[in-house]
Amino acid sequence: MRDVDFDAVRTFVTAADAGRFQDAAAEFSITQQAVSKRIATLEKNLGVRLFTRTSRGAKLTIDGQAFLPHARDLLRTRERALASVRPGRRALRVDVIGRRLAPADLLRDFHGAHPEIALDAVTLFDADAAVDAVRSGSIDASIRAVTMPGQRFPEDVRSTRVYDEPIQLLTGPAHELAAARCAAPADLAGQRIWMPGIVPGTEWAAYYEALAAAFGFTIEVTGPDFGVEPLLDTIADSRTLATFVGERTRFAWPADHGLRRVHLRDPTPVYPHSLVWHLDNPHPALAAFRDHLRSGRFDHSGAGTWTPS
Repeated sequence: MRDVDFDAVRTFVTAADAGRFQDAAAEFSITQQAVSKRIATLEKNLGVRLFTRTSRGAKLTIDGQAFLPHARDLLRTRERALASVRPGRRALRVDVIGRRLAPADLLRDFHGAHPEIALDAVTLFDADAAVDAVRSGSIDASIRAVTMPGQRFPEDVRSTRVYDEPIQLLTGPAHELAAARCAAPADLAGQRIWMPGIVPGTEWAAYYEALAAAFGFTIEVTGPDFGVEPLLDTIADSRTLATFVGERTRFAWPADHGLRRVHLRDPTPVYPHSLVWHLDNPHPALAAFRDHLRSGRFDHSGAGTWTPS
């Protein structure tokens, strides 16, 4: 069936259930002749007879009986396909960079406040990929840092700052700052901050380069990036290495690692998360998501904080 006429398929199913073309005509508010025309077109398309006319009405042929369950499946599949893109029915598709990071936590918070809204979380690599996906419509929104030097969004893309996430120092138990409840960024001069996962040219690389330059320390990116668990293992066993994590970053590590989160103060570096979306995106849940993020619950900006200029 190269071109499925769903009106004809629906008419066929209704006539089969009723056993009379007249009842199908009444169901669709059309003439009995129009019903016969639809069935004839469907039979021509399939190359088989679906009904035989009797004095009592219309009776399914063997081919009609074989086609009936598949016709029902066609109609159900069509309805599911339409429902998936019907306003308010399709899941809101949001890029959260990584499932352990703050953007995913913000999306979970929104789900807790609006459990009736279906959500689909995806993880894209960098801001450029996210903006391309927003423009193409493959995602509805992305939560990203948009403070890269020289970064300009297309005219049809919008962004708004939604969450400034405090950055913390993560150390092992033997590190000299492990017992400190807080430290100043300026105190990190001379410390070995190790972040092998930083990828040059990304928005997070631009942020940490600006942070290191502002407070006079160096971030080491040498060595292979084997993922989070090997990084945490190394930090836990080191007296000299530390790394940065966001306040809402969700890490699980063995109890014997003894890792410490050290708050940074005077000022507190905050990572600026923004919501990015397309100007013409019609998804009804997108406005609710924007309002939730801009409600003030997640704001840490202002006096005593630092972000790149």
